[in-house]
Amino acid sequence: MELIKHYFPNLSENQLVQFEQLNELYQDWNLKINVVSRKDIDEIYLRHVLHSLGIAKVLSFNPGSKVLDVGTGGGFPGVPLAIMFPETQFHLVDSIGKKIKVVDEVVAGLGLTNVKTTNDRVENVPGSYDFIVSRAVAQMETFVHWTKGKIAKKSTHELKNGILYLKGGDLTEELSLYTTARIYDLSDYFKEEFFETKKVVHLPLKFKG
Repeated sequence: MELIKHYFPNLSENQLVQFEQLNELYQDWNLKINVVSRKDIDEIYLRHVLHSLGIAKVLSFNPGSKVLDVGTGGGFPGVPLAIMFPETQFHLVDSIGKKIKVVDEVVAGLGLTNVKTTNDRVENVPGSYDFIVSRAVAQMETFVHWTKGKIAKKSTHELKNGILYLKGGDLTEELSLYTTARIYDLSDYFKEEFFETKKVVHLPLKFKG
């Protein structure tokens, strides 16, 4: 929790309480339905919460904007981002029902009113979004295919509408098709060793009506 306070010193009292509660809720629910590995649950703030908030270092979501989290698993990066941006609407999607059950319970426990969830494949989810976020659920080409046609037309942020993807390692080959992609090294924002190879990839996508 000290990590979160260190890197995000301007959190409100309510946000601090929610980030505190997040750990208890995940510890409790993970005993019933395993969505986070045992090793990771003990380092949830470093490996899950702070990692998710790497996106918040790259971009601040505007009030009223809509963000889709694809393959959210236990709720990452969507839940920490929803705490960070309470006036942004987040839609968390996963095809595995038990994971969405945990997300629903955590969201209810935190009192988050800006999150909705769907247990389905993303291809079946209607609507358009300013940004689509995820943590390395597939190769970029596959991910772009899954999320086709889901980007909103009007861009209102510093970065153009598109994908914000948390990835690690050498992405040269994977991103060779995408000349507009920009890579942000999380080691520029976070000093912990865990982030040495971690990145946020921004891939602007055009609206296809």
